Amino acid sequence: MPFSPFLCLKPWLRAVAASGALALALLHPVAAQEGGAAPQWLDQSLAGATLAGEGQMRFFGLRIYDAWLWVSPGFEASRFGAHPLALELTYHRAFTGAAIAQRSVEEMQRQASVPPTQAQRWQQRLAEVLPDVQPGDRLTGLYQPGQGMRLWRGNQELAMIDDAELARLFFGIWLAPQTSEPALRSALLARSPGATAP
Repeated sequence: MPFSPFLCLKPWLRAVAASGALALALLHPVAAQEGGAAPQWLDQSLAGATLAGEGQMRFFGLRIYDAWLWVSPGFEASRFGAHPLALELTYHRAFTGAAIAQRSVEEMQRQASVPPTQAQRWQQRLAEVLPDVQPGDRLTGLYQPGQGMRLWRGNQELAMIDDAELARLFFGIWLAPQTSEPALRSALLARSPGATAP
């Protein structure tokens, strides 16, 4: 992997930082449009999508990634798992897909009790579809309630995961009340009804 100043951090610090960077590695890379208009490709997959909020993940002052949350009409923050949505991440640091997968599952376990064998299966599945990322890479994930999720890197679709519970907990990394980054959650849900609801 090419050199990155982020990799100079001690391994435990890298792991903590990767936790925020990880889960959304599954998301489709698309630039947020000026004025809050959804990109054209997104409107085709998420009818009537609007920008619910945007935020930035930082770790000890280092910029890890920027995030945008797109939601469909009727979205309620307190019931995020019941609504289709899309999360975009633009990375500013390099991470391996395997590291993103590992940290994602650790973050998912903050929300629910996941048996070790299930956690291992989910980590393997995520590691299969999450790419290594470099600064400037954009990943986008489309959450489909009761079905699973679709993942893109730029305009290239990476995979579809047809596991509804994995998908719900994955997007919960950013949107669940148990998130390890409550400030980022608040920023992503800033324009949504029920944004302050637990």
